Amino acid sequence: MILDWVLYIHILAATVWIGGSIFLFTLGIFLRDKEAQEQVYYHIGPLYGYMESVWLTVLIATGLWMFYHLGIDNVVRHWTPPHFAYVMVVKLVLVALITIFTAIHMYIAFKTHGRERTKMEKLLSRSSSMAIFLLNLIIIWFAMQVRGAL
Repeated sequence: MILDWVLYIHILAATVWIGGSIFLFTLGIFLRDKEAQEQVYYHIGPLYGYMESVWLTVLIATGLWMFYHLGIDNVVRHWTPPHFAYVMVVKLVLVALITIFTAIHMYIAFKTHGRERTKMEKLLSRSSSMAIFLLNLIIIWFAMQVRGAL
């Protein structure tokens, strides 16, 4: 029963995290008016950043709970079954990477809120945003592999 709730919360957190990420990424691509883009990000950015931090934390916490509660830590430690252990290790590495890219992106976003970004800040912000977007899509695939094996 508790596992059902934790899984539900995990999926809800993933939906909010990935949905918000895709929405803002799409805005960055299709909103061509730079003034409008700056206004949207100026107003939505901080709210989104705080909300996504909460949901990413929930996502990681529920994922860790399931990792230990379901004994997946033993699977990874003993590498049995090998395919499932491999999928879990790759997924964990991808989650670590997305967390790092999120921290970089948020640091730059909050540091530069309300002012013009330097070229390096723009490069780091945009590349971390692209990495988050792509990693989200890859992690979804690995999550499907994990769920199918459970």
